[in-house]
Amino acid sequence: MSFNIALSGIQAINEQLNSISNNIANAGTYGYKAQRANFTSMYAGSQPTGTQIGSTTQNISLTGGVLNTGRAMDASIDGRGFFISKTSTGQEVYSRVGIFTKDGNDFLVDSAGHRVQGAKLTPGVAAPGPKGDIVVPTTTLEAKASTEIDFAANLSADWKAPTGTFPASPTAATPPDPSSYNMSKTTLAFDSQGKSHTVTQYFARTTDSSLDVTVHILVDGEPAASGTPVTLNFDSAGKLLNAPATNNITFAPAPAANADIMVDYTGTTFQAGEATTSTNVANGYTTGQYVGVELGSDGKVIAKYSNGEQQAVGQILLATMSNEDALTPVNDTSWVANGNVGTITESNPGESVAGSLAIATLEGSNVDITSELVGLMGSQRNYQANSKVITTENQMLQSLMQAL
Repeated sequence: MSFNIALSGIQAINEQLNSISNNIANAGTYGYKAQRANFTSMYAGSQPTGTQIGSTTQNISLTGGVLNTGRAMDASIDGRGFFISKTSTGQEVYSRVGIFTKDGNDFLVDSAGHRVQGAKLTPGVAAPGPKGDIVVPTTTLEAKASTEIDFAANLSADWKAPTGTFPASPTAATPPDPSSYNMSKTTLAFDSQGKSHTVTQYFARTTDSSLDVTVHILVDGEPAASGTPVTLNFDSAGKLLNAPATNNITFAPAPAANADIMVDYTGTTFQAGEATTSTNVANGYTTGQYVGVELGSDGKVIAKYSNGEQQAVGQILLATMSNEDALTPVNDTSWVANGNVGTITESNPGESVAGSLAIATLEGSNVDITSELVGLMGSQRNYQANSKVITTENQMLQSLMQAL
């Protein structure tokens, strides 16, 4: 009987050594969770018959250290939660390894090639789509016509009224004389075909003592069909009185559709000092080619284009569960749900109890090498002790046989 008990101890220790060895080998594996072999006693009725490894568990809730990678498609979870992906068989798996890329079919996939799960985002549509595979569109981004110019500046109260007269019908060949205005600013706008046009604003103080500034607008050096000039009125503190402080200009960039652009002057002031421009940008853009994809800290998947545009095309979801330690391992870094994990909640990073994302970082292994080496030495002593029991019993049996 003692021989069998010692043999069961050696067999159990061998299994424990496998767990310790696997932990040490994966100390540098991203998202790895350390294993632990749990010993249990074996009985035949009330008679002990040895020991065995009753179960192997992972410390899933203990996070590893955060490692900087500098890669825009890497992410670690700061707090609770798991990335969700789906295998080729349709099974959902959970992982803390945030290594993502776009595959040849334009799906966002994880390091195992599983399709990452999230919500589709459509530019201009507020509500996200249903949960599913995230697709990164790589087609040409169609041009979008400009409809608004945001302009904010301080128009200097030290200006003197221009001595020249702004021409009634300027042309690109004969631009306005600089003596007819105090300042000019140009904005790049786009028509429906993506062709760029220069929208130039000429600012001129009405009189030396007035609090008014007249704005003349030319498009590609020619007067706009409508909308100019406009007079901006300010109070004694230099605050804009116009409400709303806008100016609509139209022009016909044939063969493209007629353009209608609103210039918004909200935030413009008229105070002493240098004339400075804080905002001067038009919406809209020319056509663009897909150049890459990156992740936002809010979990959004952002497609980038050659025209400088960036569009959120997907939203990564995180799964949290009330008993995450009950997850069933698929391998050392991914798990599937079972009936013991409790309620599973899927939410955006940083919402509800889900942790936030740290981009260009990865979660490291939670293996404690020191503890593993101590456990390795303990296993060695236990192995030697059980081997000694077998050796001693063998010697006793030999002595008994020789005495017969």
